[in-house]
Amino acid sequence: MSEFLTAALYKFVDLPDFAQLQAPLQAFCETHDVRGTLLLAPEGINGTIAGPPAGVRTVLAHLRTDPRLADLEHKEAVCSKAPFYRMKVRIKREIVTLGVEGINPNKMAGQYVKPQDWNALIQNPEVVLIDTRNDYEVAIGSFEGAINPATTSFSELPQWVEKEMGPNGCLQTKNGKKPKVAMFCTGGIRCEKSTAFMRTMGFEEVYHLEGGILKYLETVPQTQSSWRGECFVFDERVSVDHQLQPGHFDLCRSCRDPVSAEDKLSPQYVQGVSCPGCHDKTSEAQKEGFRERQRQIAFAQQRNERHIGVKRGLAARDGKA
Repeated sequence: MSEFLTAALYKFVDLPDFAQLQAPLQAFCETHDVRGTLLLAPEGINGTIAGPPAGVRTVLAHLRTDPRLADLEHKEAVCSKAPFYRMKVRIKREIVTLGVEGINPNKMAGQYVKPQDWNALIQNPEVVLIDTRNDYEVAIGSFEGAINPATTSFSELPQWVEKEMGPNGCLQTKNGKKPKVAMFCTGGIRCEKSTAFMRTMGFEEVYHLEGGILKYLETVPQTQSSWRGECFVFDERVSVDHQLQPGHFDLCRSCRDPVSAEDKLSPQYVQGVSCPGCHDKTSEAQKEGFRERQRQIAFAQQRNERHIGVKRGLAARDGKA
């Protein structure tokens, strides 16, 4: 059975020539049978790639030949099925979309906190702990005591912050001083950018979890963990448990939210078509399109073939990592 290596990576770094990097990088990945999505922007690179282990490692080594990416870090996972079926190198204004001008995490991010030191920080009653991920991610797992902003996209976070800085908000100034804030996300990219944003808003003591949730789960023993539930990931595993093994969730191919075993018992769940969270948010014409896609997927599976539609949306969701 073939083994596929998945590598998630990002780095905030000035890339003024980002557009010129697109075509050569696309060609290099395809030459080595590597697939997934990489985003290039003036502020850096972000993405997840997968393929034969030798091919993925060759692409990573190629990226690091650029002096600006020499210290690029990545996280690995091994799976028996190909997580992605196409390679896309995309040009973006931001590698993770916050929508606020002038944010430079490379120069303005908050203080990194090692996973082994995270518990002590977030147990401090003076620290406001904020989950910077989206609502569908928070729903299946988070740190004990974390505040859920209930955002549907990362770009909604600034508006939530401004609201919570007001009267009775969790971020309001008391006794002339803004609170200490700790922020986290899946792999580190969103909390780096959000802590940079918080500093522009006048917060001086801002911390973020180095390496994100995935590094915490890898580093901290479950017996000492403050993590509760599973962690949503942006590939075909959908979620991982504390041992970073595939979790208990599948993916709704309509809205791309995680689906539990309980959700599947609902009459509103139709495989490939709808789930309890989205059944009333799509038209009948859209549902018929989803049904047709699902029929094509089933037909391809019967013939032991891949159907491109099976991976819809996993790599491109807002706020990846």
